[in-house]
Amino acid sequence: MNKSITVLDIPFVQQEVLKDPFVASVAISLSVANKKAQECGIDLKESIISITQENSAEESFWRINYGPKNFINHRGGDLVIYVYQEDGRIYEVLRGQ
Repeated sequence: MNKSITVLDIPFVQQEVLKDPFVASVAISLSVANKKAQECGIDLKESIISITQENSAEESFWRINYGPKNFINHRGGDLVIYVYQEDGRIYEVLRGQ
């Protein structure tokens, strides 16, 4: 059985990602949100995923939106997960109607 190798399997890439706090924050937050999205029944391969940085007066969040790839024939139902930028904890989970 062949295991496919990704760039994250290369130690140099892992070190470079972890050196940049902004990139590490995005990666950790997306990983946390993806896990939660799957728990909520979202098929990641069938989703358009967007990430937006949002700020309140006190804190910064990643707003990670999961919408259907086939959005023309599908109305509503997006899943939005807010993740604290600083530590990767989930702040809020919203489901569209």
